[in-house]
Amino acid sequence: MRKDFLKTAVLGAVASLLVGTVALPAQAGEKWDMPMAYAATNFHSATGAEFAKCVTTGTGGEIEIVTHPSGSLFNGADIKRAVQTGQAPIGERLLSAHQNENAVFGFDSVPFLATSFEDADKLWKAAKPVISETLDKQNLHLLYAVPWPPQGLYFKKEVNSVDDMKGIKFRSYNSATARLAELTGMLPVQIEAAEISQAFATGVAESMISSGSTGYDRKVWESLTHFYEVDAWLPRNYVFVNKDVWEGLGDGEKNIIDGCAGLAEYAGTWRAVEYTQFTLNGLRANGMIVQKAGDTLKGQLQDIGVTMTTEWLESAGDQGKSIVESYQAMQ
Repeated sequence: MRKDFLKTAVLGAVASLLVGTVALPAQAGEKWDMPMAYAATNFHSATGAEFAKCVTTGTGGEIEIVTHPSGSLFNGADIKRAVQTGQAPIGERLLSAHQNENAVFGFDSVPFLATSFEDADKLWKAAKPVISETLDKQNLHLLYAVPWPPQGLYFKKEVNSVDDMKGIKFRSYNSATARLAELTGMLPVQIEAAEISQAFATGVAESMISSGSTGYDRKVWESLTHFYEVDAWLPRNYVFVNKDVWEGLGDGEKNIIDGCAGLAEYAGTWRAVEYTQFTLNGLRANGMIVQKAGDTLKGQLQDIGVTMTTEWLESAGDQGKSIVESYQAMQ
């Protein structure tokens, strides 16, 4: 059994003790369908399932959360809108996927701003008040957020410089990745997580920037050959609830959900840390070449990161500036 699941088991026991002390009486309640974009085996989906169980148990069944991974209920791109409009009461989505509607959502995808779990945690603390306020204005209430492992580059050939990347079809998942493709001469193709394996198998995409976790979960070694560790950023998935639904809850229900959300954020983050090396080892074991980016490629990517940081600060305005300044004050 992997260490991350051992840790989750311990946290699950703690959660059981927590909800056991505050659980509401068991009764027939309402069902909350929770759409999620990633496969059930992905650690974000597993964390979400544990959160759902925690809430269901803690409320004595008054609120039963049922997760729907792999975009099975709503496509990833439609989840946020579905929760905003009340088609689903709760959901999970990649936060930076909304950067095209508001640049502030891309704070966690600014290249080389926060490249470790420790720094990503500080950046989240700096950004959380802004993100919460922004979501509140969109009829959404933030519950918790969990980081992905550091992002690296996947290819089906050896790549030593940006020149080697020109013309490659590149899977993008947010504005930052699309812009990265443009600046490196690659061709961005918008592809949701559930479609990654098929996209690589059919040649729709030939490369991507993502974590070892995504590559491992989607078995990309069947189509790709190289993974370069560049630790570009650590994006976050977040779980959110419709604001009208949230405000209709009693204080006891809110307290239970908040408690479960806090446990989920802790457990999910711990799992991300532990999963990082495990998945990189898994890529190697399945035949991929996993290595640090060479000095030339890393230097060129950092130059591109400076350009993208400047662009993001301009588009995010005062909110973006306040996030970065607050983050830098913690360093």
